[in-house]
Amino acid sequence: MLRPLAPIAATFAAAAIAGCGEPGWSSLQGAGRMEADIRDIESTRARMVADQIEARGISDPRVLAAMRAVPRHEFVPERWRESAYRDRPLPIGSGQTISQPYIVAAMTELAALQPDSRVLEVGTGCGYQAAVLQEVAAEVYTIEIVEELARSAEETLARLGYAAVRVRHGDGYRGWPEAAPFDAILVTAAAPRVPQPLLEQLSPGGRLVIPVGEGFQELEVHTRTSHGIEVRRVFSVRFVPMTGEIREPAP
Repeated sequence: MLRPLAPIAATFAAAAIAGCGEPGWSSLQGAGRMEADIRDIESTRARMVADQIEARGISDPRVLAAMRAVPRHEFVPERWRESAYRDRPLPIGSGQTISQPYIVAAMTELAALQPDSRVLEVGTGCGYQAAVLQEVAAEVYTIEIVEELARSAEETLARLGYAAVRVRHGDGYRGWPEAAPFDAILVTAAAPRVPQPLLEQLSPGGRLVIPVGEGFQELEVHTRTSHGIEVRRVFSVRFVPMTGEIREPAP
């Protein structure tokens, strides 16, 4: 069971940083040095999962395995690589962040994905969450409103072997209707209200995981049941704001 924490996934000020993911952890010379560094990175990632994620209550073995498998350092700009496995979000450019590892794992577990699940992510960012989702689901669709981030994420995902993730540049407010319904939808930016089009694209039993509110938000899980939409509030978070149509007055 997830344990409530102090607000996490804090917003960073916009920084003039290159796009996500460039090859390599650092300048490596020699096969022996490279193998040693790879082992060190894998060990660091394993400690991240044990100390930051599993110790806080994430227990789904498939989620834990995904967090051990996906190289988070490949999704952050070069200047932040040394901090890639620390317990913090990091700037990825265009005023956006890569979420804290715990938040990525928590949202993935809350989505309750199965091996045959179809999932939509709204807010691709640098592609890290999409890669984690691909490790546990059958089909992953992801939408990013910032074109530079969408293109960079698509390249990084393909380079790392996640080419099956479908990336779209656009406003995620209305989801991906032609690919719906989805077993889960994850929104990785804070919305002042829950977008109705996303609820409509949930399959029976499907879950929408979304931070809702301004300033500090509540992470909510909206589940489609035979009686309608059930809502569960999990804990307080702080994400960068969702932009686009969601900012227009509600009809």
